[in-house]
Amino acid sequence: MRHWIAPFALAGLLVLSACGRGTNVPANGSAPALDTLVARADRAQSGRSWDATVQAVRQADLSAQTGGRVLAVNVDVGDPVEAGDVLVRLTAVEQQSGANVARAQLQAAQAAAHEAQATFDRYQALAQRQLVSRLQIDQLRASRDAAVAARDAAQAQLASASQQADYTQVRAPFAGVVQARTVQPGEAVAPGSALLSVYAPGALRAQALVPESDAAALRAEKSVQVVLADGRQVQSSALTVFPAADPSTHSVGVRADLPTLPHPPKPGDSVRLLSSLPGGQASIWLPRSALVQRGEVSAVYVLDGTRWPELRQVRVGRRLGEQIEILAGVHDGDIVARDPVSALQALVERRQRAGGDHD
Repeated sequence: MRHWIAPFALAGLLVLSACGRGTNVPANGSAPALDTLVARADRAQSGRSWDATVQAVRQADLSAQTGGRVLAVNVDVGDPVEAGDVLVRLTAVEQQSGANVARAQLQAAQAAAHEAQATFDRYQALAQRQLVSRLQIDQLRASRDAAVAARDAAQAQLASASQQADYTQVRAPFAGVVQARTVQPGEAVAPGSALLSVYAPGALRAQALVPESDAAALRAEKSVQVVLADGRQVQSSALTVFPAADPSTHSVGVRADLPTLPHPPKPGDSVRLLSSLPGGQASIWLPRSALVQRGEVSAVYVLDGTRWPELRQVRVGRRLGEQIEILAGVHDGDIVARDPVSALQALVERRQRAGGDHD
């Protein structure tokens, strides 16, 4: 499908450059004489490639481990966090009450265990003088053991209650960046409710699903090229091919670890994995100078049936020297203007001339 952009959408990038530059626009309104090239699909530069998604190697979805109402959310999407930072605070009235009750029960159990031990010790001393029966000693020993077990159970109950109180403060498990936030102050949450997602930006990978036939060949490869959304092409530091295919899709998962980059992609970004395996589809390559770039949008001027340039949005891929791969938007045989400034100037002069004719 071809995507068209009105010339003014990207023209702001080129207007200043175009002003003052003349083009060979005939006075009779016929098509201008622009320097052009014919787009041709080239299989020689094309390897096998697959769509992939960037993932964080270390990523954690944080959920509530106790119930309560959200008192505060201290971070938002994109915020950096350090390990141990309190990210979300929940009400702790019930949890603190439970901890206080468990603490009081432990104190009572400790006192009972201490008394049972002291009683047993006294009677054991009397037993050595044969002043009490063995049956009494056995009964006191059982009472002591039961009191000690009750004390240990109270200690475990206090630890559990204290842990529930600690759960009211959701902390960052490691240093990273907040990727997602699904909770707001004032909301009531139950155990298991999703709160935040955090990832460590230092280690990233790209994951793709490939056909079983490609997976068998990829297992012999040690790495692949990863083409980022901005056109950068990097070598993966490691390649992992899953041992089994998904029975429903008959596809095999592939992970390519990304090296450390100055401006790394973010989890969820779309990238492409490129290998040297034969059989890749032919792709179109154009000079980088033919592209109009505004933010993340790329476009080229393609001549229409009347040989007038029209701005067409494209999706770019790899960069090799001064050439850039066009993944979508330009087709084999399309005529592309080499100089987008001249193409824009021709359109500007045409519009000015058309306006003058109506005056």
